[in-house]
Amino acid sequence: MADASRQPNPVVELTVARFREFIREPGAVFWAFGFPVILALALGLAFRERGRTLPRVGLEPQAPAWLVQGLSAIDGEGSTEALIDLVADGEVETARALRIGAVDLVVRAAQGDSRALVYEYDPTREASAAARVIVDDALQRALGRSDLLPSSEVHLTAPGARYIDFLFPGIIGMSLMSSTLWGVGYSIVLARKRKQLKRLAATPMRRWHFILATFLSRVLFLVVEVALLLLFGWLVFDIVIRGSVPAFALVSLLGTASFGAIGLMIAARVSSVEAANGWLNLATFPMWMLSGVFFSYERFPEVTHFAIRLLPLTALNDGLRAIVNEGAGLVDVASQIVVLAVWAVVGFAIAASRFRWQ
Repeated sequence: MADASRQPNPVVELTVARFREFIREPGAVFWAFGFPVILALALGLAFRERGRTLPRVGLEPQAPAWLVQGLSAIDGEGSTEALIDLVADGEVETARALRIGAVDLVVRAAQGDSRALVYEYDPTREASAAARVIVDDALQRALGRSDLLPSSEVHLTAPGARYIDFLFPGIIGMSLMSSTLWGVGYSIVLARKRKQLKRLAATPMRRWHFILATFLSRVLFLVVEVALLLLFGWLVFDIVIRGSVPAFALVSLLGTASFGAIGLMIAARVSSVEAANGWLNLATFPMWMLSGVFFSYERFPEVTHFAIRLLPLTALNDGLRAIVNEGAGLVDVASQIVVLAVWAVVGFAIAASRFRWQ
């Protein structure tokens, strides 16, 4: 008789099996590890530090000489202190240029009063509104206005204050959410459809063995995934963790646990792949939109902020950003840790009570 103490641990065996199953799928490996890196690179290049972008200002050919002279003084081609990129001399019809976004602002003299100005622009476009302020200020100064208060500028371009510093933790959070939710939820539903779970039900293994092994296999992926992203961010964008590394690891682990719990809740009873796709999209899409991956959720109405902060991806992104960019520690991200822990504990409890093999 074999020694009972040497019998394989079902959790360990299932964890190893899940990991091997994953790495044998090149497509799954790419979407888990390759795609987040490519996305971060593409967005980082799109929003990389570049020279100052000048607002494009359209000027009609029949503009009066004083207006042409005033704008030429701040044009990128005619001044060492350029403030605008002047589009004049009929390069493009101004009304159409404004409509298609070729220029940010059109300046013309008012009919009947050659010393009065008309600014044509879309006030909902930030570049257009900024161009209007710049041009009006420059022309008013040219006519003799002087500033009563001296001023200076401080340009924030150091690591920690760039857009890529805001974006990168969000990319990590989004990557963990997508890979964990789909890696857990979709794979379990697919295994149920293939009758693989039915075979496991005939073994002495318990449900919590399977659930725990599924989570532990995702933790292994988490270590590789986050390590690759952090290495990429350091090499390409000079992004480093300014705060507590243990806090970063704990927040990432709890984020993975919370998304794994949601995936298990969805997969607990769903037997159709099509239904799983729908439920997983329903779970992920609102968080993509609301949780501040690409832009701050502060843009949404203030009355919604409390509810948005209760979403697991919001808590994960806020915690990672505080640690990476602000040097936060465990105490500083306590509220985010609580939110993620509640999602994980409640989600796993519900999934364990509702899970079925068939």
